[in-house]
Amino acid sequence: MSLWVDKHRPTNLSKLDFHKKQAAHLKKLVHGGDFPHLLVYGPSGAGKKTRILCLLRELYGAGTEKLRIEHQHFQTPSKRKIEIVTIASNYHIEVNPSDVGIYDRVVVQELLKTVAQTQQLETNSQREFKVVILNEVDKLTKDAQHALRRTMEKYMSTCRLILCCNSSSKVIPAIKSRCLGVRVPAPTVEQIVTVLQTVCKKESLSIPPELAERIAEKSNRNLRRAILMCESCRVQQYPFVPDQDIPEPDWEVFLKETAKLIVQEQSPRKLFEVRGRIYELLIHLIPCEVIFKGLLKELVNNCDGQLKGEVTQLAAYYEHRLQLGNKAIYHIEAFIAKFMSIYKKFLEESMADVF
Repeated sequence: MSLWVDKHRPTNLSKLDFHKKQAAHLKKLVHGGDFPHLLVYGPSGAGKKTRILCLLRELYGAGTEKLRIEHQHFQTPSKRKIEIVTIASNYHIEVNPSDVGIYDRVVVQELLKTVAQTQQLETNSQREFKVVILNEVDKLTKDAQHALRRTMEKYMSTCRLILCCNSSSKVIPAIKSRCLGVRVPAPTVEQIVTVLQTVCKKESLSIPPELAERIAEKSNRNLRRAILMCESCRVQQYPFVPDQDIPEPDWEVFLKETAKLIVQEQSPRKLFEVRGRIYELLIHLIPCEVIFKGLLKELVNNCDGQLKGEVTQLAAYYEHRLQLGNKAIYHIEAFIAKFMSIYKKFLEESMADVF
């Protein structure tokens, strides 16, 4: 039994629920002759992956849905062996090179070389090129991005790249200039409400417009999250009522409790306890950027005006350090330790002013 978010995902550009003008442009792009490299970017849950899969189906037909999971093995210049999981069909391959950390350059170069050197079997009925989808391009190291730029030029005749990321600001200009940028904005609350009503109708359910609107607002305009929330509401209680509780993800509740612990006491013992909780979040694959944002949001609520600016600046500093480093826990813990230091000082000064 699949989740609603996968079960009701559109498979055709003409079936997309929003940004229809953009879908029409993409369709024209597929049938207009030469197909360029694409850089698809936008916030989480906006529908980037759905549009990419629809594009592939438009290019090659239903064959792109016959997927297989492959384990690719590569060797670094230092003779270290690395393994990465890819999802592939006969026409495309999808990979997330940032999964291997600092060795992403090797994956980018070797994988593209392998794909580009194998020709299509039926060039008369199919396109002459294969498609490589690279996820989270904004998390690639600068070395990997420069290697990608050179590889894009070298294998243009047999390979097209579709790069997918949340923010194009972390992608080097050399790559951006070689791709057609496709920005997928987050859907509006009204569009999410319409999609939720459509999904519920397909499931033979009836959802009150008030509840659909509350789910849309609570999801922060993230459509994937809104559909998952709607399904969890269905599990919790049906028939729906307009004022029923919308369950929060466990990791969000856990993160809020962690922020409360940091504010309650600033000591080495408490820092050690918080470190264990951060490890718990990282083990469950919560992205470190999400942990930073969640902690900052909760901690800022306990600060006054002057301190809010200082804490936000701290979070930005350590989040930037995180992009340059490798171990997320060091940078998150450094931010928490620094926050504890300045927050304790702030409390002591406030108490001194009172007396």
